Parts: sequence; structure tokens; C-alpha cells
Amino acid sequence: MTEDKQNAPSFEQAYVRLEQILEKMNSGKATLEEAIKLYEEADQLIVSCNTRLNEAERKIETLIKTREGELLLSQEKQPLTESFS
Repeated sequence: MTEDKQNAPSFEQAYVRLEQILEKMNSGKATLEEAIKLYEEADQLIVSCNTRLNEAERKIETLIKTREGELLLSQEKQPLTESFS
């Protein structure tokens, strides 16, 4: 399924919604049908968040290129990345 970026929630909105879904499911107050719908929604939100995180990682890899335009590689020949923290 292709994600429609215009209608997709931001990463932050998706994360908040995931927290709400988790809280509702952990409360034990959701019916079976509601829990299934919540699970399906959470699955879509997780895919969306993972896609956005992967895109961010690729952008970070691009930003740490050397001035000559070469990508800095680790000893294992993987692109060097920097963590957000």
C-alpha cells in the first residue's frame, strides 16, 4: 500500500496516536472488534513512522558527505550516520 503523504499524519502525530492506541488496548476496555481495528490502525502508523525514519536516515547520510562529495564509510563499508540524540 502506497502512503499518501498529503493525507498522512506527521511523524509526531502518528507517534501520539500510537501511544493513544496502546493505552486503549492496554486498558482492557476495548471490545474485540475495536481492538482489531486499533491494531490495524497501529500497524499502518508503524509503517508510516518507519518510512519517515528511513527517509530521515538517508538525509542524514547525505548530510555527512565530505566536501568532495564522497560518502564517508565505516570499516564495514557502510555509510556513516549520526544519531539524533
